[in-house]
Amino acid sequence: MAKKVLITGASGLLGRALYKEFLKDTTWEVLGLAFSRAHGDLRKVDITSSEELTKVFDDFKPQVVIHSAAERKPDVVEKQPDATRRLNIDATRKICELAGKIGAWVLYISTDYVFDGKNPPYNEDATPNPLNKYGESKLNGELVTLEVSKENGVLRVPILYGEVHDLGESAVTVLFDKVKNTGSQCVMNDYERRYPTHCADIAVVIRQLSDQKLQDPSNIGGIYHWSGDENMTKYDMAVAMATALGISTNHIEADKNPSVGATRPYNAHVGCQRVESLGFGRRTPFKDGIVPVLSPFVGK
Repeated sequence: MAKKVLITGASGLLGRALYKEFLKDTTWEVLGLAFSRAHGDLRKVDITSSEELTKVFDDFKPQVVIHSAAERKPDVVEKQPDATRRLNIDATRKICELAGKIGAWVLYISTDYVFDGKNPPYNEDATPNPLNKYGESKLNGELVTLEVSKENGVLRVPILYGEVHDLGESAVTVLFDKVKNTGSQCVMNDYERRYPTHCADIAVVIRQLSDQKLQDPSNIGGIYHWSGDENMTKYDMAVAMATALGISTNHIEADKNPSVGATRPYNAHVGCQRVESLGFGRRTPFKDGIVPVLSPFVGK
C-alpha cells in the first residue's frame, strides 16, 4: 500500500523539487496543490479556503503533509500583512487541524529569517528573534504547527535556488539578470551573509524525514534545520555564477551597505545537527548546482 503525501505550494520553487523527489519513489502516492500556477497533475486549491482544504483532506487522506506554500518575499509581506496572515498563519492552522483529525504528520517549511543574525550559528533550540514581518509570520506559522500537535515538524531553510521557470523565482537566480549583462555596471550587496541551498537537497532531506516518520513516529518531530555550508554574500554568488559560466566579472561591483527595504539578518546561519545525527542530508556545491539552473538563460 502506497504512502500518501500532500504537498502545498507544489508549483513553487521548492514545491516543484519536492513533487519531483517524491514522484521518483514509487512507494509514495503524491498529490500536489497549487493555485495561480496549477497545471498538469497538480490540483488547483485555494488553501485560504477552509472548504477547499477540507475536501482535499477528505478525498486524499494523506499520511504526510509538506506545507511549503507561503508568501516568502519580505518586502511583499511588509506591504500586505493581512493577505500574508491568511496564507502563512491561518491556512497553516487549518491544514494542521485537518491533518490532526486523520492522524497525518505535518512538516511546515520555515526560514532562517526567524533569527536576528547577530550570533550565528543558530541550533534548533536557539531562541528566535525575527527582524521583519516575514520572519514574524513564519515564526507564528511554526508556533501554530507545533501548538496543534507537538508531534508535527518544522524545517527551517535559508535562501534557496533550483530549477526555475524565470530568473525572478529565486532570490539567487534573480541576480543573474545583471551578471550576464556585461555591458552594464552590476552592483551587488556584499554585506549580509547567506548560505544558498539547492531545493533538490532540501527535497531529499524532507523525503528522508517523511520516510523515517512513518517507520518510527516517535523519533521524528519538532524543529529541524537544513542548509548549504558555503558562506556567501550576493556579490560572492554573482562572481561565482559568472566564473562557473565563463562570464567576465569585471562589471560586478561590491556594495558594502546593508540591503534596502525590509531589515534582513546579517548572518542567520543555521546548525543542522538534528538532521545530520540521523545520517540524512545532501549538499550540492554552489558552483555545481548553479550551472544547470542558469545555463538555459545564458544569452537571453
